[in-house]
Amino acid sequence: MSAKEEIATFAGGCFWCMVEPFDQRPGIIQVVSGYTGGTVENPTYEQVCSNTTGHVEAVQIMFDPDIFPYEKLVSTFWQQIDPTDPGGQFNDRGESYQTAIFYHSEEQRKIAEASKQKLEESGKFSKPIVTEILPAQNFYPAEEEHQDYYKKNSFHYRLYKKGSGREDFIKDTWQPKVDKEELKKKLTPEQYHVTQENGTEMPFRNEYWNTFEDGIYVDIVSGQVLFSSKDKFDASCGWPSFTKPVDNYEINENMDRSHGMIRTEIRSKSSDSHLGHVFEDGPKETGGLRYCMNSAAMRFIPKEKMAEEGYEDYLYLFNE
Repeated sequence: MSAKEEIATFAGGCFWCMVEPFDQRPGIIQVVSGYTGGTVENPTYEQVCSNTTGHVEAVQIMFDPDIFPYEKLVSTFWQQIDPTDPGGQFNDRGESYQTAIFYHSEEQRKIAEASKQKLEESGKFSKPIVTEILPAQNFYPAEEEHQDYYKKNSFHYRLYKKGSGREDFIKDTWQPKVDKEELKKKLTPEQYHVTQENGTEMPFRNEYWNTFEDGIYVDIVSGQVLFSSKDKFDASCGWPSFTKPVDNYEINENMDRSHGMIRTEIRSKSSDSHLGHVFEDGPKETGGLRYCMNSAAMRFIPKEKMAEEGYEDYLYLFNE
């Protein structure tokens, strides 16, 4: 590892479901499924599932803390699990599916403990938080068929995540609760129409369609960073267009059958606001995607004002 690489280890039940939330995010170098916490060397999947090894299913993450801080990893971890369940996770029962944060340094321990305390004090859960925070132990990578399972077997993975109860739990626990009346006071009529009523603003008559200066585009409701000017291009469509979001985790994709068309809608995960749609007619050299967004769903923050407005952690986007 270089000086800019660190390791984090989390146990969150079935490791199939613990790769996707971290994988392919900015600053994440590698996510490996495996086993840790037990006494048996080089255990097999069958041995661990038999609950005779002391191991739990876990993921080990190599990351760049300058881009994706450990605090953000821990926060993401909490949002994937039921931290009040001592007997497993969702439909998966037994000690191999118990949850834990395995810290690799004193700094990680302090961050994890503080995060756990904050969660306990938030009132998010009525039952006690039972997820343990433990020193890291030997980590044994799982068999190849268990690596990147969400990619290799995407259909079965989606069925499993839904059928196990994890998907609905995450949605019910963490999906933002929107106060429509408060938003009407905060937003302009057009911003409200676009974000809350799935509206579309007029092309070539919106704020950012031809803005190309350095900066970031954030969710008008939550302030979450969505897109960077580095990924913006002129699609000649009259709306701000991007080749990719800053962090795929922060957006949700839904099938949209409105207006007699089949499209992929893009919504903000942090606010559940409608943002726009993604199409497959973007630049081929960047993957062929065009994220066609509504200016009214976003706020632009110039690079020189990012630190002032609390977005200094995203200045790495503009490092040459």
